[in-house]
Amino acid sequence: MDRTIAIVLGGGRGTRLYPLTRHRSKPAVPFGGMYRLIDIPISNCLNSDINRIFVITQFNSASLNRHTSMTYNFDSFRDGFVSILAAEQTLEHSDWLQGTADAVRKNLRHIRPSNAEDVLILSGDHIYSMDYRPMMALHRRVRADITIATIPVILSDAKRFGIMQVGDDGRILEFCEKPDSEEKIHGWELPPSMFAGTDQLIEQPVVMASMGIYILNHQSMEMLLDSNSGSDFGRHIIPDAIKSHRVFAFPFHGYWEDIGTISAYYHANLALTDLNPQFDLYNPAFRLFTRPRFLPGSSLNEVEASQALICAGCRIEKSKIRHSILGTRTIVRSNAIIEDSIIVGADYFESEEALAQNRESHAPDVGIGGDTTIRRTIVDKNARIGYGVTIDPPAGHPDMDSDGYIIRDGIVIIEKDAVIPDGMRIPE
Repeated sequence: MDRTIAIVLGGGRGTRLYPLTRHRSKPAVPFGGMYRLIDIPISNCLNSDINRIFVITQFNSASLNRHTSMTYNFDSFRDGFVSILAAEQTLEHSDWLQGTADAVRKNLRHIRPSNAEDVLILSGDHIYSMDYRPMMALHRRVRADITIATIPVILSDAKRFGIMQVGDDGRILEFCEKPDSEEKIHGWELPPSMFAGTDQLIEQPVVMASMGIYILNHQSMEMLLDSNSGSDFGRHIIPDAIKSHRVFAFPFHGYWEDIGTISAYYHANLALTDLNPQFDLYNPAFRLFTRPRFLPGSSLNEVEASQALICAGCRIEKSKIRHSILGTRTIVRSNAIIEDSIIVGADYFESEEALAQNRESHAPDVGIGGDTTIRRTIVDKNARIGYGVTIDPPAGHPDMDSDGYIIRDGIVIIEKDAVIPDGMRIPE
């Protein structure tokens, strides 16, 4: 993979993940108790022997830039790098990045000196483990200009993806980005029998969907970006390229999830607590890298925990934890109940002086107060949940916004740094 560079697109607003994206970009959103979403595509690259990686950032990028620069440092005897390409104004381009293709086009001057033969383009907000080497092998074997990783989806889900018609030789014949009607992709269905022998259980006709993972021949990429002024690969560049270039599909048979909504984020995280999770953090063949924190092991005192993922640096006293994730430095005080929830954790331990000041000002400490019940909730970083708080949204509760929290898809999200006073009930 010496002739390959990777570009991770991390500049999107992530509005559907608000308020998790209020102070951070979407790829910087915490995942799995101790990771960030950006760690997944970068780890996939490193596990695939791709160690020249650019990360393009734009909105709320400070947290993402800090995490990336502090995490991925190569020694002086290797050619690898993970380099941030922040959105910038130049003499050629004075506006912000407008889409996936526009982001690459405006950074070509930074990409060209790498002298790469092929460019791997990735999204910074998907959950999957993938070795990119078989995809690259196919790309070079068929002499493709573009290769797109694909997964099968049922027709009712097609409107969420870029959908393609694929010939018997794997060449893509047509491409439609997020079709608004099934008529537009009529005749593109594939029978379930085509997936027999794989680990995918498919019982109805499907269509092939783009995973947002592209390999482009560097020379062809420059030509396409120069001849087509479109801002997006799926909407503009790929449909145009099919007419004049060799564009092929690479079928992927593993787990893949697009973290596009609060509900998707919530369920993908809690799926990590399954006995045999589809995205396996314990797989020795796939190491998920992140920033080392040098934290002590978690301290659990008379704790009942089942189907729980508890990260380093936690302190939990006489509480019940079920089907939940407790991120780094989570503090849970006596007689708390946490079920079906994600506690992101904290950036710091409070000092004795800070705790004393909390007592004087009657402010909750960082973490979860005693005699508190939390269900179907995401508690973002550094939140302060007081004593005797109840957070337990009923099924089907409508979306709402309030001071320090919102409800989306029946899930409560406590905002970063929010203060929930003693005895409060959510929803009220």
